[in-house]
Amino acid sequence: MKILRTVEELRQWSRALRCQPGHTIGLVPTMGALHAGHGSLIRAARAVCQHVAVSIFVNPTQFGPNEDYARYPRSFDADCALAAAEGAEAVFAPSVEEMYPTGAATFVEVEGLGSRLDGASRPGHFRGVATVVAKLFLAAEADKAFFGQKDAAQVALLRRMAADLRFATEIVVCPIVREADGLAMSSRNAYLSPAERAQALVLSRALRHVEELAAHGERRASVLVEAARAVFAGEPAVRIDYIAVADWATLLPVETAAPGTLFAVAAHVGATRLIDNAILN
Repeated sequence: MKILRTVEELRQWSRALRCQPGHTIGLVPTMGALHAGHGSLIRAARAVCQHVAVSIFVNPTQFGPNEDYARYPRSFDADCALAAAEGAEAVFAPSVEEMYPTGAATFVEVEGLGSRLDGASRPGHFRGVATVVAKLFLAAEADKAFFGQKDAAQVALLRRMAADLRFATEIVVCPIVREADGLAMSSRNAYLSPAERAQALVLSRALRHVEELAAHGERRASVLVEAARAVFAGEPAVRIDYIAVADWATLLPVETAAPGTLFAVAAHVGATRLIDNAILN
């Protein structure tokens, strides 16, 4: 497996393969600390693309001043081993200076979407996400890029960005991968103490409860939100950031859930902020 450190190396790798008839490139953007959820994205890419690259870059511009950039898990050797085992042919691991050259003054901002849900809780976060993903799309020139549904608000933002900027890269969204007890896999789960790990299950319990209500015909967003709040009340140490019933394309709240509506939650478990969601059908 190749380790690529510069944009030019990634671009040359991609172009050399894409010039072969029928050969396509899949890109799996990550911040490292890879787990089975990332592995599922790599496998999904391998299923439809002849070649797969995984990017590993802890992007400083999507972290706020009091967030966890410095302590975000970094496990490069283990990440490369997992990527290789799942079938990736290349890892793109640039430096901060490579992605943000001295004096860089260009950022990508998606108006409206960038300030909703996680964007409201983390000002500037989605500007950093949109900027780095745009850079990755331009560098990799991939046919498809694979993201997890767990980051549903991010997916909505990137879909809008890709459409507005006419990127040729198709965004593919893959299902959430969960632990056996229902907790959505996340690199930040490593921060949780054993007690917090147990408390964190309230997120998936709330989602399951709401999904059951929706499956039995409940469509009123206010009822669904209050039902989730009642579940969270059983774990008073967990602090709710948001509970939202929203249109997945716009992230705007809706009064009545329809098939495809996003039900999303974010909460603080100890010092760790976790997110989860379900698409109501």
